Amino acid sequence: MADLTPETAAIPHFDGMAAIAERYDAFILDVWGVLHDGVTLYPGAVDTLEQLTAAEKPFVMLTNAPRRSAAVAESMIAMGMPAAFCRHILSSGEATFLDLKERSDPFYARVGNRCIHIGPARDRNLFDGLDWDQTDRLEDADLIVNTGPWEDGETVADYEGKLALGVQMGLPMICANPDLEVVRDGRKLVCAGALALRYEALGGTVRWFGKPKAEIYEYCFRVLSGFDRTRIAAVGDSFRTDLAGAQNAGVDPILVAGGIHGDALGNPPEADVVASLVAQWKALPAASIPSFGW
Repeated sequence: MADLTPETAAIPHFDGMAAIAERYDAFILDVWGVLHDGVTLYPGAVDTLEQLTAAEKPFVMLTNAPRRSAAVAESMIAMGMPAAFCRHILSSGEATFLDLKERSDPFYARVGNRCIHIGPARDRNLFDGLDWDQTDRLEDADLIVNTGPWEDGETVADYEGKLALGVQMGLPMICANPDLEVVRDGRKLVCAGALALRYEALGGTVRWFGKPKAEIYEYCFRVLSGFDRTRIAAVGDSFRTDLAGAQNAGVDPILVAGGIHGDALGNPPEADVVASLVAQWKALPAASIPSFGW
């Protein structure tokens, strides 16, 4: 992609999804940062899904949450999301679970059966039903499964020693959430992707699951099999994962400007800031909206 100036990076900005829905037949929706903030559904999110349903515009939810898809659905239902809207969800955690279960990739050829989980207790359902021996010590592990920091508020620097030891031991890592950070109830928190990037920088090997990898979108295309991909749009708030992933998968990226980049972008998004993010992540939104409202 050529370098973009503020002028060429100017993108259509609409008040809500009504204008976007007129241009597309189906949607792939990010979850965290679009539908909720990790604790509460965003105002207008349920109404917008109701409007899409009434307009016969089907949608699939695709999230980098490092938990099983059913757990993602349960958490949203607990926030007040109607269960009918949670029928088609794929999480990076679900993709990780299936990969750990099948072990069909050559990545596993030299990996033993002992893994250590770096991540909070809420992610442990990722291992339910898996034939892996879990350990609490890096020294006893054959594989690191990374779903994020153990505790909210921890930083990458807090893990420097453990990551360096893992690299020294030659342990491969699986990253179940490529996000670098997320906003939870108004507070930015480090995600698994930040730990994984540091692990690679130290010389470690990482197997990634989730956006922006194009493979994770295949589930969405199976659900939306009757639709031309040029008539499908993916709605998300992160240039690095949602927008780059949509572009990698061959569908139009729609930017929710009030999400993870909200403080920098402004409303409507400032063209020079958009140009900078586009140049950094090589992903150009087809349009933007302030939030996922109708």
